[in-house]
Amino acid sequence: MKPSLAKGTRDFTAQEVSRRKYIINILQTNFELFGFQPLETPSFENLSTLTGKYGEEGDRLIFKILNSGDYTSKVNQEDWDNKTHQKLTPQISDKALRYDLTVPFARFVAMNHGKLTFPFKRYQIQPVWRADRPQKGRFREFYQCDADVVGSESLLQEVDLVQLYLKSFSDLGVPVTIHINNRKILSGLAEYAGITDKLIDFTVALDKLDKIGKDGVVKELLEREITQDSIDKLDFLFSQSDDALENLLQLKEKFVGNEIGLKGVEELEFVLTESLNLGVDIQNLVFNITLARGLDYYTGAIFEVKADEVAMGSIGGGGRYDNLTEVFGVKNIPGIGISFGLDRIYLVMEELDLFPEEASSKIEYLFANFGSREIREALKLIMKLREKGISAELYPENAKLNKQFTYAEKKGIKNLVFLGEEEIKNNTITFKNLETGEQKTVSLEEFLG
Repeated sequence: MKPSLAKGTRDFTAQEVSRRKYIINILQTNFELFGFQPLETPSFENLSTLTGKYGEEGDRLIFKILNSGDYTSKVNQEDWDNKTHQKLTPQISDKALRYDLTVPFARFVAMNHGKLTFPFKRYQIQPVWRADRPQKGRFREFYQCDADVVGSESLLQEVDLVQLYLKSFSDLGVPVTIHINNRKILSGLAEYAGITDKLIDFTVALDKLDKIGKDGVVKELLEREITQDSIDKLDFLFSQSDDALENLLQLKEKFVGNEIGLKGVEELEFVLTESLNLGVDIQNLVFNITLARGLDYYTGAIFEVKADEVAMGSIGGGGRYDNLTEVFGVKNIPGIGISFGLDRIYLVMEELDLFPEEASSKIEYLFANFGSREIREALKLIMKLREKGISAELYPENAKLNKQFTYAEKKGIKNLVFLGEEEIKNNTITFKNLETGEQKTVSLEEFLG
């Protein structure tokens, strides 16, 4: 049987691993510059920890893990015969793969809040799993790189995270636009349109605007039993100007007497104004009133980052979730966090040819194999190079030189080293740069520096 990969997963070559490390190292450096400390959580959680946190659509995408042993032994026969998955699932599975890093982080905070110093800032770089439909830039197993702050209601956290996004993508060389909205504005819009009881339906549909367009959103709103009158009141959402402050002014007029909507406008104004005062280009930070993000737990600011020059989904996102730990029995711990999509960032950088040469792992020296005596001397030199942190290896077989050349070229090795009888006698070494074709002989002392 021919082996194959599970859909939505990938193998990574040496070059891909090195380039991913390049991205991670830049993100990790910036996380720590901004005062975040590392945290890791298990790859799987109790199913009860994850369900009910991501909305109806998110819950369907959670990878459940079957119970060990005979997982059918305790199943209710009637539920089994009727194939009622809502009832069957908790009987055959009590654990699931991590869907994101935020909910496990909230669980960690809830379990350890008495030991933590607030505000508590952590970053986390680990894989997550979603039973999504694989497509370009969307995988079932992928890495998230998160930075979260809990224990602070200050809007300065939002401003700081905007800076973290912009600095990180600038260091990677990726031109981006940060789209920002506020969940309170969305709640205000629902109240304005008289559909407060349909807030989740409204935001889930609105969040698809980029994918299905205005007509698609309107159709979905109608399917979710939102009336045409309410949809007509929200029609202005689809014709926003490029001036963020003008759009906020329009909202203020519509939100007269609408407390939650006005609070969202006030918070967003603060973040935009303070970011602009710090020199953020208004072109890089856009108020996107239709940005909803379908996750149930956002309560304030919502972020989404998009690459400017590549047709790709979001390469980062996040927001404020002031009541997330309440579901774990711990109240009054506000939080806000952002995520970097490592896999999509990689694809963007690859398409724009942004990876520097040092982002690829290459062996510096390959020593040609000339026989047993020469091998002993070569191995001594290789050991000395490795002690200096220089990568080197010996071709393992005493093969024809042409074969050794081919091996070096295919592996992208920079230099082929010749340590033969003459070199050993004269305490010299000959090496050829396979990139330039230049060959020279130097003393061992000069070679080892």
